[in-house]
Amino acid sequence: MAGRALLLAGAPGTGKTALALGLSHELGPKVPFCPMVGSEVYSSEVKKTEVLMENFRRAIGIRIKENKVVYEGVVTELTPEESDDPMGGFGKAVKHVVIGLKTTKGTKQLKLDASIYDSLQKEKVTVGDVIYIEANSGAVKRVGRSDEFLTEHDLEAEEYVPMPKGDVHKKKEVVQDVTLHDLDVANSRPQGGQDVMSMMNSIMKPKKTEITEKLRTEINKVVNKYIDQGVAELVPGVLFIDEIHMLDIECFTYLNRALESTLAPIVIFATNRGNCVIRGTDVVSPHGIPVDLLDRLMIVRTLPYTKNHIIDILAIRARTEGIDLGEGSLEHLGDIGAKSSLRYAVQLLTPANILATTNGRKQVLLEDVKEIDSLFLDAQSSAELLKKHSSSYVMQ
Repeated sequence: MAGRALLLAGAPGTGKTALALGLSHELGPKVPFCPMVGSEVYSSEVKKTEVLMENFRRAIGIRIKENKVVYEGVVTELTPEESDDPMGGFGKAVKHVVIGLKTTKGTKQLKLDASIYDSLQKEKVTVGDVIYIEANSGAVKRVGRSDEFLTEHDLEAEEYVPMPKGDVHKKKEVVQDVTLHDLDVANSRPQGGQDVMSMMNSIMKPKKTEITEKLRTEINKVVNKYIDQGVAELVPGVLFIDEIHMLDIECFTYLNRALESTLAPIVIFATNRGNCVIRGTDVVSPHGIPVDLLDRLMIVRTLPYTKNHIIDILAIRARTEGIDLGEGSLEHLGDIGAKSSLRYAVQLLTPANILATTNGRKQVLLEDVKEIDSLFLDAQSSAELLKKHSSSYVMQ
């Protein structure tokens, strides 16, 4: 999958970003999708190439499958047993916790260490939740609420899951989805102690720190080893870089190298520029992108919307926002969008609805749209007005 890149090139308002968002929804939550804008690389804290590489790594997923010995079931009992605090004082400390787990095959009561009780509290586990506890590490994972506790409410914030099958103590295939950036961050954090000096040092450190190339190389070796062993599966995601012309020659050179890497996502660029200067040089190039990088790209041209497309999109947007458009109003908004832009036509929907409500109507009529259009200017009308009355404005 390495080296595959796409360029969406078209005038402003032709749906480049909308296409990328549609792509992210189509891929689903299991495939990494990392959107960014070209100007995000300019930071006083981190190098430009580091920002690019970080986003590259965010867009590459690893699906790790492990067979673990776990205790799994619906929580039927959760009782912490306390004793006097060994450090002294009047407080009580949790000595251990008794937890009851139930599956379709039976029930089991466990006596667990106090540290696992802390993990249960962090996961906000209560009676009726479906959880599993790893036997080796003691890690706790809350899967959801048991469907036995499903209520008759129309709207629920909880995710309900069926009661686990089989025994409480069993072997279970645990699947974890992480990105390469998650692994980078997890392995770059200093393992400090719990004393005051360690906490102060972690506070004083800058929030943004660069991850070394050596660390990334070591993580890549481990990931490749897991993939060869069948423990992990590579999930190439999508990196979407909008306003690609904002990058400079240093970033473009780095992108050439990153696209050749064995671990690279599918990269989608978007730009609304024609022939312009490549930042950091005096060279004019199509879309402000060096020719050697352009040669790698599949270029997709996006065209302006037709009037019928604009009307269809406006109808969907009005329905989503709960705006009732009367006879002729949608057609007139379509004419405005074809003359100016879809964005301008969409922006007129809300003020037109407010005007109709102010006049005591629930439906937006043609006269409302015409009145609102007369109050606001689109970009083209504003430019013509500036040109006509240029002497009235301060030019410097």
